[in-house]
Parts: sequence; C-alpha cells; structure tokens
Amino acid sequence: MGVRQHSLDHAAMAQVRHLAGPLVVPADLDPVVERLGSVRFACLGEASHGTHEFYRWRGELSRRLIEEQGFTWIGVEGDWPDCWRINTWLRGPAEDARTAREVLAGFARWPTWMWANSEVADFLDWLRGHNLARPAERRVGFYGLDVYSLWDSLREIITWLSEHAPDSVGDAHRAWQCFVPYGEDPHRYARATRLVPLSCENDVVALLAEVRARYRSTGEGDEGAFAAAQNAEVAANAELYYRTMVRGDRTSWNVRDHHMVDTVERIAKHLGPGAKGLIWEHNTHVGDARATDMALAGMVNVGQLLRERRLSADVALVGFACHRGTVLAASGWGEPECVLEVPGARPGSHEDVLHHALGRSAVLVFPEDRTGPWLSARRGHRAIGVVYEPAQEGRNYVPTVIGRRYDALVWLERTRALLPLHHESRPVEPELETEPSGF
Repeated sequence: MGVRQHSLDHAAMAQVRHLAGPLVVPADLDPVVERLGSVRFACLGEASHGTHEFYRWRGELSRRLIEEQGFTWIGVEGDWPDCWRINTWLRGPAEDARTAREVLAGFARWPTWMWANSEVADFLDWLRGHNLARPAERRVGFYGLDVYSLWDSLREIITWLSEHAPDSVGDAHRAWQCFVPYGEDPHRYARATRLVPLSCENDVVALLAEVRARYRSTGEGDEGAFAAAQNAEVAANAELYYRTMVRGDRTSWNVRDHHMVDTVERIAKHLGPGAKGLIWEHNTHVGDARATDMALAGMVNVGQLLRERRLSADVALVGFACHRGTVLAASGWGEPECVLEVPGARPGSHEDVLHHALGRSAVLVFPEDRTGPWLSARRGHRAIGVVYEPAQEGRNYVPTVIGRRYDALVWLERTRALLPLHHESRPVEPELETEPSGF
C-alpha cells in the first residue's frame, strides 16, 4: 500500500506541475483573468481570514478583473450596514476627503480584522481613485452579504422609514421593541426562544413585507430604498439564523449561505443585466460544498448554490491555499487577535502535494476535464477560521475533491499575517460560533 500511495503521489505531483504557472508578479495572473473574464459571478476565496497574501493576491486579481474584464461590484463576507457605508464612500463625491482607513475605523463587530486591515484599505483606496475617474453610474460598488447585523439593520430601517415613510415607522418600532428585552445580545434572544414558544419572527416578517412594498413603490432603482429593503431582509434572516443556531444543529449554516446567495442575486438585479460581481469569502463558502464532507452533513454553500441556480458558464470559483507561515486569528471565540504560526501541511493533503510538486507560489487553472490523480482525488484541504489552534491542526483539514470544488487555485508557498488597523476588544454583541466541521 505504501508503494502504491507513493506512486499515486508522484502522479498527482506530475498533474500539479502540468497545470501550474508561476505567481510572482500581477502579470502571472493572466491565465485566471482570462478564465474569469466571461463569467458574471467570480467567487474568490481565502483559506483563512487573516493572511496577507490571500488578501493581496485577491486584490490584485480583482483590480485586473475590474479594469480588463468589466466587473462592476464586489460582495464580501461582511455586514450590510458597514459595507454600505464603504459603498457610499467609494461611489460618492470627490469632496469626501476621507481615506479608506478612516472609513474602515467604523468596523466594530468581532472579528474586525477581516475588513479593517491594511490590505483591504490599500485596495479600497485604489478602487476609490478608479471610481472617481469614471461617471457615477459606472462606479464599482462594495456590498456586505452576511446576516449578522440584526440590530444595526433595524436601526437603519427606522432611520430610512422616518425620512421616507413615517406612517410605516410603527412596524419597525414593534420589531425593535420585541428585541429590546434581550439587550442586543443574540445569545439571550436565541435561548429565550428555546424556553418559551414565543419569538420576534412575526414582527420582523411584517416589517420585511412593509419595507419591500415601500421599495417597489419608490422604483427599484432608488439606492436608499434598496439599502433599506436589504436591511429588512437581513433583519428577517438574522432572526431566523439566531433562532436556528441555538438548536445546536447545522441548519443555521444553510440559512446564512442561502441569505448570502439571495443577496448576491438581489444586488445583481438592482445593478442590471450588465453587472458582473466579485464575491470575496472564505473557501468554505466559495468552494462547492458537494466536493467536500459538508455535503454528508446536509450543508450547502455559496459556491454550490450559485452553480445550481445559474448556468455553469456564468460562475467561476477560485480557491486559495498555502503551505506554511503565520496568520492573524484568535485563540478563542470573541478573543483579541494574535499572530499564530501555521505549520507545514499535513502529509498526504492537497497542500502537501502542492508543496512537494512546486515548492513555490503558483496559479493553477483547471481544465474542462477534471479527472486525474490530483484533480479527482479526495484529500484533506486546510481551512483556518477566525479561531485557530495550531496544536490541533488536524481538525482544520476538509476532505476535498479539488477539481470539483474549484475552477482555479491560487497557491502560496509561504504566507504571513494580516496587519490590522486597530486591535480587537471584546465584542458588545458576540456572535455564536457557526463554522462547519473541520473549519
């Protein structure tokens, strides 16, 4: 068996070498830029939320796709209200003299380092300059796809209704008052719904229906109404998410990823048929769940759902991976960030094969035929979350058929930690842990 495994690894390494091109300068991204140019949705992953090279190369790839292939918006694994403020700044008037670092200083939800970091700030400063050189209607947008911002979204809805539909503010206040006893703590609300058969579901669903109606009546091109309508979607789905999360099963993961894909489709509809979106999320959301053990647990994700809902020619999935280095993460849920060592990949994993086959960073674009000893083999594929314990590294490998999970892979031999813009403090509104097995 050992000899057979050794020969299979040599065959896998040969396939890796055949597919790989160098990754040293932005021009080396040419093959993946060409591959993604014709799609409407390009999902760009990351193997951790705290690695400089993942953010840097994803930013370089996004710049080229915006400049050369006409991509018009970015959706990220972030909250709608926070990202809408970035979107407003990015697409706003030149008189707004703030820098990206000043705008990102407003990110307060743990883990803030996911977006409030130097790498994102540098990209956003470039994008702001790119936008200012273009007409307002052709400026690239930036949107949050996630579901966590229940209270922030309710506040935004109340503000918008007060200005544009004061006769409907009552629905928003009823929803707000329903949540008041829980002190903006999702844990308390979720636990309470387990103890008694009462929830705020009816109030947020009624609010959603009212804001949707107001959005339709204003004309669906209205930016402020669109933001309010999305905040109402967030409020309704966040209530469902937290109520489901406390049961301890994995259904809440599906609630979250369905919400993110629905948000992608609402943004695409709002921006029109010519819009082309870049989706920045963790590999565990981007890479097709059907190619991993997530499927065995009944879990879906963004990459899978987009492939299922859209023509395959409209969607491309790009994974990111590394062999070793450092990462910015927390040692426990809700704890401050720290720089942690990422050890060399486990023997037999996809990362181990890539390391021994290449020994350098590379770009791999997968052919239409995804057979072969590496593309079709099921191996462990490392995924580091916002919480990371290097001593328990084995838990971070997701069984993956790489050729089914992605359409291309960006491989980094050695990486280093992100540089946060500010240090983490304990959150006022902690989030329930949501990551799937092996993440």
